Amino acid sequence: MPVTIKSAREIELMRAAGKILAKVHQDLGKALKPGMTTLEIDQIGEEMIRSYGCIPSFKNYQGYPASVCVSVNNEVVHGIPSERRRIQEGDIVSLDIGVIYKGYHSDAARTHGVGEISENAARLIKRTRESFFAGLRFATAGCYLHQMSKAIGDYAEKAGYGVVRDLVGHGIGSHLHEEPEVPNFRKLTRGIRLRPGMTLAVEPMINEGTSNVEWMDDNWTVVTQDGKLSAHYENTILITKSRPEILSITEDEIAGGIWVPEGSL
Repeated sequence: MPVTIKSAREIELMRAAGKILAKVHQDLGKALKPGMTTLEIDQIGEEMIRSYGCIPSFKNYQGYPASVCVSVNNEVVHGIPSERRRIQEGDIVSLDIGVIYKGYHSDAARTHGVGEISENAARLIKRTRESFFAGLRFATAGCYLHQMSKAIGDYAEKAGYGVVRDLVGHGIGSHLHEEPEVPNFRKLTRGIRLRPGMTLAVEPMINEGTSNVEWMDDNWTVVTQDGKLSAHYENTILITKSRPEILSITEDEIAGGIWVPEGSL
Protein backbone atom coordinates (compact mmCIF):
# COMPACT_ATOMS: atom_id res chain seq x y z
CA MET A 1 0.00 0.00 0.00
CA PRO A 2 1.48 3.41 -0.95
CA VAL A 3 1.79 6.22 1.57
CA THR A 4 -1.55 8.01 1.63
CA ILE A 5 -2.16 11.75 1.66
CA LYS A 6 -5.30 12.44 3.64
CA SER A 7 -8.08 14.68 2.32
CA ALA A 8 -9.51 17.56 4.39
CA ARG A 9 -12.47 15.34 5.35
CA GLU A 10 -10.20 12.49 6.40
CA ILE A 11 -8.08 14.84 8.49
CA GLU A 12 -11.13 16.12 10.33
CA LEU A 13 -12.19 12.56 11.14
CA MET A 14 -8.69 11.74 12.37
CA ARG A 15 -8.66 14.89 14.50
CA ALA A 16 -11.91 13.75 16.09
CA ALA A 17 -10.50 10.25 16.67
CA GLY A 18 -7.36 11.71 18.21
CA LYS A 19 -9.28 13.96 20.60
CA ILE A 20 -11.34 11.02 21.81
CA LEU A 21 -8.25 8.87 22.26
CA ALA A 22 -6.55 11.65 24.22
CA LYS A 23 -9.54 11.78 26.60
CA VAL A 24 -9.43 8.01 27.06
CA HIS A 25 -5.70 8.11 27.83
CA GLN A 26 -6.06 10.98 30.26
CA ASP A 27 -8.93 9.41 32.19
CA LEU A 28 -7.61 5.85 32.14
CA GLY A 29 -4.18 6.99 33.31
CA LYS A 30 -5.77 8.71 36.29
CA ALA A 31 -7.77 5.57 37.12
CA LEU A 32 -4.68 3.41 37.67
CA LYS A 33 -4.14 2.37 41.29
CA PRO A 34 -2.30 -0.38 43.14
CA GLY A 35 -4.20 -3.65 43.28
CA MET A 36 -6.03 -3.29 39.97
CA THR A 37 -5.79 -6.22 37.61
CA THR A 38 -4.63 -5.53 34.10
CA LEU A 39 -7.93 -7.02 32.93
CA GLU A 40 -9.80 -4.36 34.92
CA ILE A 41 -7.73 -1.70 33.19
CA ASP A 42 -8.67 -3.14 29.81
CA GLN A 43 -12.36 -3.34 30.70
CA ILE A 44 -12.46 0.27 31.90
CA GLY A 45 -10.59 1.39 28.78
CA GLU A 46 -12.94 -0.44 26.43
CA GLU A 47 -15.98 1.03 28.19
CA MET A 48 -14.50 4.51 27.76
CA ILE A 49 -13.77 3.94 24.07
CA ARG A 50 -17.27 2.69 23.33
CA SER A 51 -18.88 5.50 25.36
CA TYR A 52 -17.59 7.93 22.72
CA GLY A 53 -19.11 5.91 19.90
CA CYS A 54 -15.76 4.44 18.89
CA ILE A 55 -14.55 0.90 18.28
CA PRO A 56 -11.32 -0.37 19.90
CA SER A 57 -8.71 -0.66 17.14
CA PHE A 58 -6.85 -3.52 18.77
CA LYS A 59 -9.59 -5.92 19.85
CA ASN A 60 -9.32 -9.05 17.70
CA TYR A 61 -6.79 -7.31 15.43
CA GLN A 62 -4.67 -10.18 14.09
CA GLY A 63 -5.96 -12.19 17.03
CA TYR A 64 -5.09 -9.78 19.86
CA PRO A 65 -7.73 -10.49 22.54
CA ALA A 66 -8.11 -7.10 24.27
CA SER A 67 -8.83 -3.41 23.68
CA VAL A 68 -5.88 -1.99 25.64
CA CYS A 69 -2.31 -3.27 25.52
CA VAL A 70 -1.23 -3.19 29.18
CA SER A 71 2.53 -3.67 29.59
CA VAL A 72 4.12 -3.63 33.06
CA ASN A 73 7.73 -2.84 34.02
CA ASN A 74 9.99 -4.90 31.69
CA GLU A 75 7.16 -5.49 29.20
CA VAL A 76 7.79 -3.27 26.19
CA VAL A 77 4.49 -3.56 24.31
CA HIS A 78 1.48 -5.80 23.61
CA GLY A 79 0.98 -7.04 27.16
CA ILE A 80 -2.24 -9.07 27.30
CA PRO A 81 -4.58 -8.03 30.13
CA SER A 82 -5.19 -10.74 32.72
CA GLU A 83 -7.30 -11.18 35.83
CA ARG A 84 -4.25 -12.82 37.44
CA ARG A 85 -1.93 -9.82 36.96
CA ARG A 86 -2.20 -6.99 39.49
CA ILE A 87 -0.31 -3.74 39.30
CA GLN A 88 1.57 -2.70 42.43
CA GLU A 89 2.92 0.44 44.03
CA GLY A 90 6.15 1.34 42.23
CA ASP A 91 5.27 -0.35 38.94
CA ILE A 92 5.35 1.48 35.64
CA VAL A 93 2.49 0.66 33.27
CA SER A 94 2.42 1.34 29.54
CA LEU A 95 -1.03 1.73 28.00
CA ASP A 96 -1.16 1.43 24.21
CA ILE A 97 -4.64 2.22 22.89
CA GLY A 98 -6.25 2.65 19.48
CA VAL A 99 -9.71 3.86 18.54
CA ILE A 100 -11.73 3.81 15.32
CA TYR A 101 -14.01 6.79 14.74
CA LYS A 102 -16.19 6.68 11.63
CA GLY A 103 -13.73 4.39 9.90
CA TYR A 104 -10.51 6.21 10.91
CA HIS A 105 -7.92 5.17 13.47
CA SER A 106 -5.91 7.00 16.08
CA ASP A 107 -3.13 5.25 18.01
CA ALA A 108 -1.28 6.48 21.10
CA ALA A 109 0.62 5.16 24.12
CA ARG A 110 1.63 6.51 27.52
CA THR A 111 3.67 5.06 30.38
CA HIS A 112 2.45 5.84 33.91
CA GLY A 113 3.93 5.36 37.34
CA VAL A 114 1.77 3.59 39.92
CA GLY A 115 2.02 5.54 43.15
CA GLU A 116 5.59 6.36 44.16
CA ILE A 117 8.11 5.10 41.62
CA SER A 118 11.91 5.09 41.61
CA GLU A 119 13.94 8.01 40.28
CA ASN A 120 15.31 5.74 37.56
CA ALA A 121 11.80 4.78 36.43
CA ALA A 122 10.61 8.39 36.42
CA ARG A 123 13.66 9.47 34.43
CA LEU A 124 13.11 6.70 31.86
CA ILE A 125 9.48 7.77 31.34
CA LYS A 126 10.54 11.41 30.97
CA ARG A 127 13.37 10.73 28.54
CA THR A 128 11.17 8.47 26.41
CA ARG A 129 8.61 11.25 26.08
CA GLU A 130 11.34 13.77 25.32
CA SER A 131 12.77 11.55 22.59
CA PHE A 132 9.43 11.76 20.79
CA PHE A 133 9.58 15.55 20.83
CA ALA A 134 13.22 15.54 19.74
CA GLY A 135 12.10 13.67 16.64
CA LEU A 136 9.07 15.87 16.12
CA ARG A 137 11.32 18.79 15.22
CA PHE A 138 11.93 17.02 11.92
CA ALA A 139 8.30 16.03 11.32
CA THR A 140 7.73 18.82 8.85
CA ALA A 141 7.02 18.85 5.12
CA GLY A 142 10.26 18.71 3.17
CA CYS A 143 12.20 16.80 5.81
CA TYR A 144 13.05 13.17 5.31
CA LEU A 145 11.42 10.55 7.50
CA HIS A 146 14.68 9.18 8.82
CA GLN A 147 15.79 12.60 10.04
CA MET A 148 13.02 12.18 12.60
CA SER A 149 14.07 8.60 13.29
CA LYS A 150 17.68 9.63 13.85
CA ALA A 151 16.72 12.44 16.23
CA ILE A 152 14.58 10.11 18.36
CA GLY A 153 17.24 7.44 18.64
CA ASP A 154 20.16 9.80 19.14
CA TYR A 155 18.38 11.60 21.97
CA ALA A 156 17.58 8.38 23.84
CA GLU A 157 20.98 6.81 23.28
CA LYS A 158 22.83 9.92 24.44
CA ALA A 159 20.79 9.67 27.65
CA GLY A 160 22.15 6.14 28.09
CA TYR A 161 19.14 4.08 27.04
CA GLY A 162 18.54 1.24 24.62
CA VAL A 163 16.29 1.99 21.64
CA VAL A 164 14.13 -0.95 20.55
CA ARG A 165 14.83 -1.87 16.93
CA ASP A 166 12.55 -4.87 16.49
CA LEU A 167 9.42 -2.71 16.57
CA VAL A 168 8.67 0.58 14.80
CA GLY A 169 5.94 3.16 14.28
CA HIS A 170 3.78 3.32 11.18
CA GLY A 171 1.48 5.24 8.92
CA ILE A 172 -2.14 5.33 10.02
CA GLY A 173 -5.56 6.29 8.64
CA SER A 174 -8.43 4.12 7.45
CA HIS A 175 -6.14 1.21 8.40
CA LEU A 176 -4.38 0.83 11.74
CA HIS A 177 -1.06 0.04 10.07
CA GLU A 178 -0.22 1.78 6.80
CA GLU A 179 2.97 2.70 5.02
CA PRO A 180 5.54 3.95 5.87
CA GLU A 181 7.32 2.21 8.72
CA VAL A 182 8.59 4.82 11.20
CA PRO A 183 11.81 3.68 12.93
CA ASN A 184 12.96 5.19 16.21
CA PHE A 185 16.65 4.86 15.39
CA ARG A 186 19.27 5.99 12.90
CA LYS A 187 19.04 4.50 9.40
CA LEU A 188 21.53 4.62 6.53
CA THR A 189 18.88 5.76 4.06
CA ARG A 190 16.95 9.04 4.13
CA GLY A 191 13.52 7.45 3.89
CA ILE A 192 10.62 9.19 2.19
CA ARG A 193 10.25 12.96 2.02
CA LEU A 194 7.44 14.08 4.31
CA ARG A 195 4.45 15.80 2.70
CA PRO A 196 1.45 17.68 4.07
CA GLY A 197 -1.47 15.36 4.73
CA MET A 198 0.58 12.36 5.84
CA THR A 199 -0.51 10.87 9.16
CA LEU A 200 1.95 8.86 11.23
CA ALA A 201 1.99 6.97 14.51
CA VAL A 202 5.36 7.86 16.04
CA GLU A 203 6.20 5.68 19.03
CA PRO A 204 9.57 5.54 20.77
CA MET A 205 10.02 2.34 22.81
CA ILE A 206 12.98 2.94 25.09
CA ASN A 207 14.64 0.48 27.45
CA GLU A 208 16.53 1.16 30.65
CA GLY A 209 19.22 -1.29 29.55
CA THR A 210 19.81 -3.23 26.35
CA SER A 211 17.82 -2.51 23.20
CA ASN A 212 17.32 -6.26 22.72
CA VAL A 213 13.86 -7.74 23.26
CA GLU A 214 12.16 -11.11 23.08
CA TRP A 215 8.63 -12.43 22.70
CA MET A 216 6.86 -14.36 25.46
CA ASP A 217 5.10 -17.67 24.87
CA ASP A 218 1.78 -15.92 24.21
CA ASN A 219 3.38 -14.61 20.97
CA TRP A 220 2.29 -11.06 21.81
CA THR A 221 4.00 -9.73 24.91
CA VAL A 222 7.40 -8.22 24.12
CA VAL A 223 9.85 -7.95 27.05
CA THR A 224 13.33 -6.56 27.54
CA GLN A 225 15.96 -9.25 27.18
CA ASP A 226 17.78 -8.17 30.35
CA GLY A 227 14.64 -7.78 32.48
CA LYS A 228 15.09 -4.04 32.96
CA LEU A 229 12.34 -1.44 32.60
CA SER A 230 10.87 -0.18 29.34
CA ALA A 231 8.75 2.90 28.53
CA HIS A 232 6.56 3.78 25.55
CA TYR A 233 5.31 7.14 24.29
CA GLU A 234 3.26 7.40 21.10
CA ASN A 235 1.08 9.89 19.29
CA THR A 236 -0.72 10.06 15.98
CA ILE A 237 0.59 13.12 14.17
CA LEU A 238 -0.34 15.06 11.02
CA ILE A 239 2.33 16.48 8.73
CA THR A 240 1.48 20.03 7.66
CA LYS A 241 3.21 22.81 5.74
CA SER A 242 4.66 24.13 9.00
CA ARG A 243 4.77 22.54 12.46
CA PRO A 244 3.28 19.05 12.84
CA GLU A 245 -0.06 18.64 14.56
CA ILE A 246 -0.29 16.11 17.38
CA LEU A 247 -3.75 14.62 17.02
CA SER A 248 -3.73 12.61 20.27
CA ILE A 249 -2.14 14.95 22.79
CA THR A 250 -4.05 15.22 26.08
CA GLU A 251 -5.45 18.37 27.62
CA ASP A 252 -3.25 17.84 30.69
CA GLU A 253 -0.15 17.65 28.49
CA ILE A 254 -1.09 20.89 26.74
CA ALA A 255 -1.83 22.60 30.06
CA GLY A 256 1.48 21.36 31.43
CA GLY A 257 3.40 22.86 28.53
CA ILE A 258 4.67 19.51 27.27
CA TRP A 259 4.18 20.56 23.64
CA VAL A 260 6.58 23.16 22.29
CA PRO A 261 5.19 26.67 21.67
CA GLU A 262 3.91 27.75 18.27
CA GLY A 263 6.70 28.66 15.89
CA SER A 264 9.52 27.10 17.93
CA LEU A 265 10.11 24.16 15.57
